[in-house]
Amino acid sequence: MKLVTAIIKPFKLDDAREALSEIGVQGMTVTETKGFGRQKGHTELYRGAEYVVDFLPKVKLEVAVADDKLEAVITAISKATSTGKIGDGKIFVLGLEQVVRIRTGETGDEAL
Repeated sequence: MKLVTAIIKPFKLDDAREALSEIGVQGMTVTETKGFGRQKGHTELYRGAEYVVDFLPKVKLEVAVADDKLEAVITAISKATSTGKIGDGKIFVLGLEQVVRIRTGETGDEAL
């Protein structure tokens, strides 16, 4: 089992959710967050004064998947969220040792 964490642009969240639903992913966790990568922020104009916005709004999308669905999830997120411009985000994959569904006590892939 793997935990897929994607940091994406906020306006691409619905596209990612739809793409994941199409391949059978049933659950996900979404967190509003801020950060920067190679963009290093940008400048904005407010009441005639320029100021630097270091941390850009992003969305963190987390999905726990079985190993056999991993490549499909990565592909779906990549295609749905790509704009071809800097700041599209990143996808991280971490191993999950164990998953337990609290309500039923199911473990492993059955808990997903």
